[in-house]
Amino acid sequence: MTLFILSPLQEEKMAQCLHQAGLRKTMPRLALAHLLFAAKTTPRHVTAESLFEEAKSANICVSQATIYNTLNQFRDAGLLREVVVDHNGGHYFDTNLEAHHHFYIEEEARLIDVPHTQVALGHLPPPPQGYALDSVDITLRIKSKT
Repeated sequence: MTLFILSPLQEEKMAQCLHQAGLRKTMPRLALAHLLFAAKTTPRHVTAESLFEEAKSANICVSQATIYNTLNQFRDAGLLREVVVDHNGGHYFDTNLEAHHHFYIEEEARLIDVPHTQVALGHLPPPPQGYALDSVDITLRIKSKT
């Protein structure tokens, strides 16, 4: 099996991304950052399982634990946004950090971004005393008409 290797330019670009987020440069982080962020043309929604399969296909030798830990570290550092679609393991990591919502296609277990300007919110209740509203994340569950 051939190991995944970043070009010097790719490695430098990913190292800068990690450094700006306050994360140490490690080979697993660099390789996973490359998979997640190298093609910034469209936002990505990945699960730990789908990223693990993508890493295997790219000959990146990492454990599932490393994938989970790295995704959580990237989320905590503000590089990814976590989207929970259900509490039975339906956790996605989103590379789009802009304010937006999602359609969740249940049959496909797939997320599609919805611009926040396309969702009109009515009256929101005030938060309990001592708390402030941080954000509103809406996931619209959809399925095919047939």
